[in-house]
Amino acid sequence: MSKEDLKLTSSEVGTLWGEYMNGTMTDTVNRYMYSIIEDDAIKQIFDVAIKTFAKQKDQLIRFFKSEGFPIPIGFSEADLVKGAPRLFTDIFCLNYLHIMTLHGLLGHSTSLAVSVRKDLRYFYDKCDNDAKKMYHQTIDLLLEKGSFQRDPLFYPEAAPEFIESTDFTDGIFGKGRRLAATEIISISFNMKKSIMAKTLSIAFSQVAQTKEVRKFLQDSQETADGQIQKLSKIMHADNLPVPKSWETEITTSTETPFSDKLMLYHIGFLFQAAQAYHGTGLASAMRTDLVAVYESTILKNLMVTKEWFKLMVKYKWLEQPPLAPNRKEMAQDQ
Repeated sequence: MSKEDLKLTSSEVGTLWGEYMNGTMTDTVNRYMYSIIEDDAIKQIFDVAIKTFAKQKDQLIRFFKSEGFPIPIGFSEADLVKGAPRLFTDIFCLNYLHIMTLHGLLGHSTSLAVSVRKDLRYFYDKCDNDAKKMYHQTIDLLLEKGSFQRDPLFYPEAAPEFIESTDFTDGIFGKGRRLAATEIISISFNMKKSIMAKTLSIAFSQVAQTKEVRKFLQDSQETADGQIQKLSKIMHADNLPVPKSWETEITTSTETPFSDKLMLYHIGFLFQAAQAYHGTGLASAMRTDLVAVYESTILKNLMVTKEWFKLMVKYKWLEQPPLAPNRKEMAQDQ
């Protein structure tokens, strides 16, 4: 069956909608960062990111039009204040691009996994390959700048070992045990994401125009910081280093480069995306203290997301994704 004979499924339409919304949000931030970056190498990599998404956006629009779906509003030049002064340092901008590339890799892979139509599969495969290239480029440049934060180093044991006691899961009572390498994967990953959420919350709270949005961003900062502190405590107990914070990479500017809509949506996106990473951490945790941290973090993030949803709806900033047909309503209209 040709692709022309296959209508897009609800999952495929959902991925297109999500890719457009999140892509236009990140692209708007990238465009601002490109305008303030002074380092030529960093500026060049942002230029690549902007041009890459421009091609992806054109294809996303073609998909929507070919199926008769309205093109989402998303984010655009209307959410960008041109000429706004510097809010971030160059090195933070590069770290931002790296972290958002990681989010993009997960998003493209998920979209590819639920796509059936050949043209859509090849599109997401191309998006994934573009993200992989950007992933390598951001890491290489961060390493070159001496700013890439590597995870803790372990040293090899003499031979493989087996777990011999149920104490292996005990991180609160009794003697406990050292962290496993499989657990540090998620701890480090989640800490870096929380550090990004905290830093953006601080920066956005400096420039937000709406009082309620400012308050939400300040609360989000405290929430992210609390999660960072809990995981840091666990790492410090084993004398392991933690990723550094980026608060000092924010300038003292109070002039906003973005709309409140974009800033609020961005923080909500980060907290929602973090749920998947925290869930993965919970699934891989084999220590009771880690399980407790992830469970409390997931619950707290749900509360943050609930407040975020209320604000987005109140100010009519939350676009509605495509919905399933209301069969009952259709029947009543007859």
